[in-house]
Amino acid sequence: MTRTITPRLRTLVLLFLAVTGALLAGAGPASAHAALTGSDPAQGVVVKKAPTQVSLTFSEQVSMNDDSLHVLDPKGKNVDVGKPSNISGTTYAVQLKSGLADGTYTVAYQVVSADSHPVSGAYTFSVGAPSQTTVSVSGQTAGGGAVGWLYGFGRYMSYAGYIVLVGGAAFVLACWQRGSGVRAMQRLVVGGWLTITAATLWLLLLRGSYTSSGKVGAIFDLDLLGQVLQTKTGAALVSRLLLLAAAALFIAVLFGAYDKREDEEKRDLTFGLAIGGTVVAAGLAASWAMAEHASTGLQPGIAMPVDVLHLLAVATWLGGLTALLVALYRAPAETPVETAAVRRFSRLAFGSVAALVATGVYQSWRQLGSWSAFTDTRYGQLLLVKIGLVALLVGIAASSRRWTARLADPAPVSKAGKQSKAAAKAQAEAEVEAGTEAAEVKAEVKERVAASAGARAGDAKRAAQLARQRAAEDTAREKRIRDADPGRFGLRHSVLAEAGVAVVLLAVTTVLTQTEPGRTEQEAKAATSASSSSSSSSSSSGALTLDMPFDTGGQDGKGVVRLDFDPARVGGNEMHVYVQRPNGRAFDIPEVKVAFTLTAKKIGPLPVTPDHITTGHWAATGVQIPMAGEWKIAVTVRTSDIDQVTVSKNAQIG
Repeated sequence: MTRTITPRLRTLVLLFLAVTGALLAGAGPASAHAALTGSDPAQGVVVKKAPTQVSLTFSEQVSMNDDSLHVLDPKGKNVDVGKPSNISGTTYAVQLKSGLADGTYTVAYQVVSADSHPVSGAYTFSVGAPSQTTVSVSGQTAGGGAVGWLYGFGRYMSYAGYIVLVGGAAFVLACWQRGSGVRAMQRLVVGGWLTITAATLWLLLLRGSYTSSGKVGAIFDLDLLGQVLQTKTGAALVSRLLLLAAAALFIAVLFGAYDKREDEEKRDLTFGLAIGGTVVAAGLAASWAMAEHASTGLQPGIAMPVDVLHLLAVATWLGGLTALLVALYRAPAETPVETAAVRRFSRLAFGSVAALVATGVYQSWRQLGSWSAFTDTRYGQLLLVKIGLVALLVGIAASSRRWTARLADPAPVSKAGKQSKAAAKAQAEAEVEAGTEAAEVKAEVKERVAASAGARAGDAKRAAQLARQRAAEDTAREKRIRDADPGRFGLRHSVLAEAGVAVVLLAVTTVLTQTEPGRTEQEAKAATSASSSSSSSSSSSGALTLDMPFDTGGQDGKGVVRLDFDPARVGGNEMHVYVQRPNGRAFDIPEVKVAFTLTAKKIGPLPVTPDHITTGHWAATGVQIPMAGEWKIAVTVRTSDIDQVTVSKNAQIG
């Protein structure tokens, strides 16, 4: 009874832990990106006197170079002088030319956050009165374009190579030591090493362009490469290359001296390789943890070791799964993967998932922020996709465990001399099959003799044909032998399905590591809104500011429209409309319209079509309000030819 219940309970526990870990932890090692939380002058404000400097405040410290911060006049000319400087904490400033004329100025920035991700953006402020501007920053996105895509692909391949390298070696040492002599396993682990090495070199070349201009031509700029080597990320990539040299030595011993030893002689060397391999694997994981997400934010001294353990658990689970798949499909008939090895990996995978949950609970506290972030942020939406993939993966793993149990429990045999009819029938079928195989062997001998004769007669072409035919027959025979075991056949297909889901899961995780987490996005949005409201209120005591979220339902259809109405009294007023993404970044839409209605007096709607000033900014002057009262202010936003919505709020004017 116990044997029947325990595997099912372990499967249920595995499913619960894995899904809970994914739910709480989110994307592997993702953490906070830097976000703009304040500025002086503030976004959209109209100041009477030209400022002497522009300062930006971020949610964390950032890295800047000479071109990180620029201020442009309405004609697109630079009006900043000198280099950006850190004036206090996370606040950075650049000096401006004296005697700036009235008009709308654009502040554009591109920095690198402490977690190594580039962050860019732009906003406007006006001196005296708003004006038209030729500056357009709607397409400015840090880390985007072709270079951003190539950098993301390099990150994916580096993770994949690490997982295959570490997981494959762990599978050989901990589960299937005979696999060290299997050519397919050797190719898998060496392939993982080559992949992560090539990806690391690729990221080192791309890094300079990725964090600056984003141009393909800058990839091979040696000056940029020199600057990258002086950064924390550059040092981490170089350290990773040095550790990969040590990993190459480990691989040489594993598939060289270790494989040549007898089973009894392998025990001492197994322990040494396990210790050395763990140190190298942890060092490689630390090259991510110390340079990226875990190295900044809350409790980095705890977060970095947790991140290392998280990556080790991922590699052991998914990399070992890949190694098991290769063993089931590519191991020669004379060296099949043993049932005991499969069961050992099952236990190892269970422990890895438990480690993922333990590290995930801590990571969730640092990253997610709130449950609303699941649906209100892109990070949360991607995370929901990952949760579904994890649930699917563990469900398939439960099927694999059932096939493993069949391998571990052979059919019972009765006492000697008392075979059942089914056993007798099976024995007869085996004898018939043996006779068939004997006939095949005789036929094969005849073919080989004929091939040899043909070769001696000079028929080299025919001999080559027969050789290929024999190779195909040998391969087919090995496949028939492997497929003869229904348990092994089912396990192979189940593990193949697991590996397919794991590939997609790794892709989603890689995207998540480059996506601004929900906590940071929501905090930046709140800070931007508070800053804008504060600046609007201080600029004029009678000013009115309304924030209205919208969702047109189409692509890129979510955002917030903010309306500033000054001085919000009877007569002429100045109106500014700002359209922002949920993360607070300004963006353009095809059309914005505003209408004022005084329902109590049956006045309106009074339509107003503001003029487009710059990215995400529209304005209108001389907006007439005929009488005081509680007015309904409706804003219609159109994000595409067919996607449109109207949002409204009531406000006292006059």
